[in-house]
Amino acid sequence: MKKTFFRLLNTINKAVLPKLSNKDPNTLTKLQKGILAYRYFVLVNSLD
Repeated sequence: MKKTFFRLLNTINKAVLPKLSNKDPNTLTKLQKGILAYRYFVLVNSLD
């Protein structure tokens, strides 16, 4: 159940949230760093 939820959430994140992988993490704002951390958290939990 948990893995299915995070996979669905990851699919929604790919469609809605901006992609920040091409940017330098040191130049990101706090909001962009939060989005990046959230996307990483969801991705890691969907792969478990």
